[in-house]
Amino acid sequence: MGGEAFSGMDDLDPIAVCVLFEEWDPQRESSQDDQSVCRFPGEPPVVANMASEDIAKLAETLAKTQVAGGQLSFKGKSLKLNTAEDAKDVIKEIEDFDGLEALRLEGNTVGVEAAKVIAKALEKKSELKRCHWSDMFTGRLRSEIPPALISLGEGLITAGAQLVELDLSDNAFGPDGVRGFEALLKSSACFTLHELKLNNCGMGIGGGKILAAALTECHRKSSAQGKPLALKVFVAGRNRLENDGATALAEAFGIIGTLEEVHMPQNGINHPGVTALAQAFAINPLLRVINLNDNTFTEKGAVAMAKTLKSLRQVEVINFGDCLVRSKGAVAIADAVRGGLPKLKELNLSFCEIKRDAALAVAEAVADKAELEKLDLNGNTLGEEGCEQLQEVLDGFSMATVLASLSDDEGEDEDEEEEEEEEEEEGEDEEEEEEDEEEEEEEEEEEEEEPQQQEQGEESPTPSRKIPDPTSGTDTSDPEKVVSAFLKVSSVFKDEASVRTAVQEAVDALMKKAFSSSSFNSNAFLTRLLIHMGLLKSEDKIKAIANLYGPLMALNHMVQQDYFPKALAPLLLAFVTKPNGALESCSFARHNLLQTLYKV
Repeated sequence: MGGEAFSGMDDLDPIAVCVLFEEWDPQRESSQDDQSVCRFPGEPPVVANMASEDIAKLAETLAKTQVAGGQLSFKGKSLKLNTAEDAKDVIKEIEDFDGLEALRLEGNTVGVEAAKVIAKALEKKSELKRCHWSDMFTGRLRSEIPPALISLGEGLITAGAQLVELDLSDNAFGPDGVRGFEALLKSSACFTLHELKLNNCGMGIGGGKILAAALTECHRKSSAQGKPLALKVFVAGRNRLENDGATALAEAFGIIGTLEEVHMPQNGINHPGVTALAQAFAINPLLRVINLNDNTFTEKGAVAMAKTLKSLRQVEVINFGDCLVRSKGAVAIADAVRGGLPKLKELNLSFCEIKRDAALAVAEAVADKAELEKLDLNGNTLGEEGCEQLQEVLDGFSMATVLASLSDDEGEDEDEEEEEEEEEEEGEDEEEEEEDEEEEEEEEEEEEEEPQQQEQGEESPTPSRKIPDPTSGTDTSDPEKVVSAFLKVSSVFKDEASVRTAVQEAVDALMKKAFSSSSFNSNAFLTRLLIHMGLLKSEDKIKAIANLYGPLMALNHMVQQDYFPKALAPLLLAFVTKPNGALESCSFARHNLLQTLYKV
């Protein structure tokens, strides 16, 4: 099973096979007189010496079967399951597996038709509890994923399965993909769910809201049956949830109240979203792990989170690395640590623009944390003297070994007023952002009122946001001016249907006109675009744009159009494939574009 049934057992010595029935312990001491007893059904006991080669052969066979704990695994087999015929071997193994509790499909690619027949096989697997389904749509069009997930979900619901773990990480399904498993989350199959893992799925704000509503409904329905949803582990890093998505999920977390681990790194969340999460965490008293790495707390978010930490007693791991908590935020967190968190094992405040005195306050706060294993303050602004003082403080508590490397310290910051000035500027920016968010919420509400037939391929109504014609006033024979217009249009891209459509139409109008001109230099256009995106170095001092998400999504649309010169695809592919920090922060959009370019 696990992609390989007990084939190969025929070649084993029957004496070795008997170990399966007697729970033989290979770790115990043995001697020449050591014997194992083997009973086969209907036969008297057989006593035999266990030869080392028999044990090795048995171990090898068991490793191949991968059936421990009722698990059937196809992990990493790179199966391309497009049709029912492609999936026949998988289906047979599922059907033949009695007591199936865990199904691993990671590292394969499952199409719509194959998903339907796999789902049919799952309809009789009521004992299934764990679905390890990460990275199982490689190379699929985004539109293929929701119907595949719907089929699989229906199979689980029909089976009457009671899931405890659902892992759909590393599937770039976007907001629409969440709709694909929304019904499953709301069904009785997920009333028993303990672990939900959705890392790196590109859900966006819209997907976060759909997910939050589904979890809330699951809790409501399960509570009505006297067994409320008791989710323990939630993982949703690298999903661009931002404030609105995080706030929606925070509301769901507050209702659930049983969380033990929350992992939401790299989601573009700043202080309003962090504050909402902090308030939700306060009513989840069993929390052990909080990972919000690479979001933006600032002082406001850090203070709100510190207030919550004072009320939590079970926390073991805090990861606020690269969260810009700054000195005032660090002092607030230090105060929370000093007054509680008796089980703390790891505290990460690296790359947070923390100065020396605040870092020393953090070090002093962990003095009585007997279980502390790691304190990470790397990448802050302590200076050489500050690093030495930090080491001395921890030495005084006999805790020098818990301090992580300080090799990336930024050096002491001479400008004491800089932090306050930056925070004042951020406060003004955040007020503007909040106004923009209110406008976006109104637009989203309008979109939600649109007929659902839109999702099924019917014509969309007129977009609620119109983008000026980029060809107006743009010299489409000039590559630099076309690049400028392209970036201006693509910068407003959002996952909302109306905005996405408007951007794509504007890109089509601009690029179709440019590429159709005999005087337009396509190679020069792509070169200049790569420079402005920070993917290609130039002698000119050109500041790269800060956020590549919109341009990457616009490019993904453009390269699929007939007007796009296919000869440019290899060059674009080469630069999008190269390691680049800006691309890493837009992994979902990059993944989509790479998938498209491989097909061009």
